[in-house]
Formats: sequence, structure tokens, C-alpha cells
Amino acid sequence: MRAILANEFGGPDVLQARTVPSPTPGMGELLIQIEACGVCFHDLLTRAGLLKRGVTLPLIPGHEPAGRVLAIGPAVENFEVGQRVCCLPVEPCWRCHHCLSGQDHLCANGNPLGHGWKAGGYAELIVLKATSCLKLPDHISSTDAAILGCAVGAVYQGYRLAEVRMGQIVVVTGAGGGTGLHSVQLAKIAGAHVVAVTSSEAKVEPIRRAGADEVVLAPDGHFHPEVLRLTARQGADVVMDHVGTPIWPSVLRSVAPGGCIVFIGQVSGEPIALNPGSLVHKNIRVIGTKGATLQDLREVLQLVATAKLHPIVSREMPLAEAAQAHRLLEDRQSIGRIVLVP
Repeated sequence: MRAILANEFGGPDVLQARTVPSPTPGMGELLIQIEACGVCFHDLLTRAGLLKRGVTLPLIPGHEPAGRVLAIGPAVENFEVGQRVCCLPVEPCWRCHHCLSGQDHLCANGNPLGHGWKAGGYAELIVLKATSCLKLPDHISSTDAAILGCAVGAVYQGYRLAEVRMGQIVVVTGAGGGTGLHSVQLAKIAGAHVVAVTSSEAKVEPIRRAGADEVVLAPDGHFHPEVLRLTARQGADVVMDHVGTPIWPSVLRSVAPGGCIVFIGQVSGEPIALNPGSLVHKNIRVIGTKGATLQDLREVLQLVATAKLHPIVSREMPLAEAAQAHRLLEDRQSIGRIVLVP
């Protein structure tokens, strides 16, 4: 099969189209013909060598595949050849204490797709555990479904953990990106008033169309004065941060006393400077969301199936253009998610 392979860490050019052996499904597995695979900033950090834990070379990146079942391994129930499926970005073991407590995204023995020893979705075929896949309704395209497990599912979990509710004020940073536009939609579904932040003027209108009540344009990442003005100096109940280190000072200053910060994205490998007294003084909760559970994915799929949430894919690109997709994402030129199509 054709796949995108990285034999070393580095820039986008380390991603090369190659012919590799086709996989075969084993016990409890499905062989999937990939019809679409989302491109996540996590892929860029892995390719660059900034995320190395559990990563081996060579690797086929990509943890957002969706497609059609080609073959079924032994001991698989409730799936048929020809069905279309989406999946979790990490295959849970369903045996550890995390899995048994409903936190399967934290699985102690999980297999992250696209980390080398588990081939990812930048390919024509992939083998996945049936227990990490969900069937797709006919009216949801594989392109839309590909991004549900990460770009939407991880954000959905963040809103669930933060307990966002009707009438709250939610600030969404990086609102024009692949996760940010879905974050805006989920905040509106929860009944919140949304203040969206972006560094790009070209993304202002798409963010408004996604449902933002206010859009703050802050190319320098210094947005908290405007957030405080819009909230009568009180700040936001929740800040959903899709950027991380570069804008941390404004994130901290934007949250109200008793509020919550949810980290969803981190665009660099750099740490932040934090005085714990800042959290204590304002009684702030800080939450990280690693990804979606299978139940999160089920609920996201239902939101899409009932047209309450609309996956936003800005561009479909051929699999062979994976390196260019990474460049577009690195340069912040994409609005919504980029999807590779084998």
C-alpha cells in the first residue's frame, strides 16, 4: 500500500510517500480502507521530534482516520465488510483501571495511532481494534467523521470536565483552528456567551459563522484587556485554550475568580511561567484534556447526526501532499481542519 513515512525527525520534508507492506487484521481487529485522515498539530509535534514519549521511527503519522471495513479478524462482532467507521486516536486495552472506570482515553496500555509502533492514518489501509471504532450513519461523510475522535472529541471532553452551562461566558483562544471552531460551536450548544480570540483577520468571519458572540483580533496574543472590557472587568467563567504557552499570560488574566482554564492545545514544546498564588488567589481550576473516551465519541457522533454540530474541514488534500498540509498548519494558514484523502 501507499503511505506517508517519516524515517527521521525534522521539518515537513521528512514526510515521504512510500510503498509499504499492507497490514492484515488479527484477533479482534478490522482492516480499514482509509477514506480520510485529519491532520492534527499533534502530528507536527511528533514529526518534529518535540513529542517523543512512546514514539519510535520510522513512523506513519495520523490519528484521525475514517473509512470502510475491508476485512474482519477473528473474534469481532457487530461489524460487517463494507461498513464505514470512525475511531479513537488511542486504542484502549479495556482492562486497566482507567478503562474500567470510564476513562479509557487515559488507558495505561493504550496504543496511540501514528506513534511508530502503531501505524497511523496517513496511508491507504490501517488495522484497528474493533473496540475502538464506531459505525457511521450513511449521511455522515468519512471526511467529517475523521476529525470527530480528536478535533471534536477532545474539545467535547474539555467542555464536559469544565461543566460549561447556560449563561456562562466562555473565552475560546485559537478559535479559527481545527479545534477552535468546534470549540465555539460546543460552547454555543451549551448555551454560553462566546468570546473568541484569533490572531488572523482572515479567520474573523468564519469564527462568527461558527457562532461566536464576540471576536477579539489579537495578533500579538495580548487579548485579556479586551476580554475584561467585554465582561465588565469580571473575566470569563471558562477559558478554552487551544494555543498554550505563547498566550498563557493573557489566558490567566482572562479568567474570572472561581473560573476554569482548560488546556486543549499546545503549539510549542516550551513551558509556562506560573506563580501558584495566581491560582490560589482567584480559586481557579486548571484542567488538561488528553482526548475523547469512546462514550465522548458516541455523544459527538450523535450531535453531528442530529445536525447540532457541524464538522469544519477547510481543505481536502491528496495523501501525497502531507508535507504541504503540515506547512499550511505550521504557518497558521488553515481555517478548520485539513484532511488527507488517499
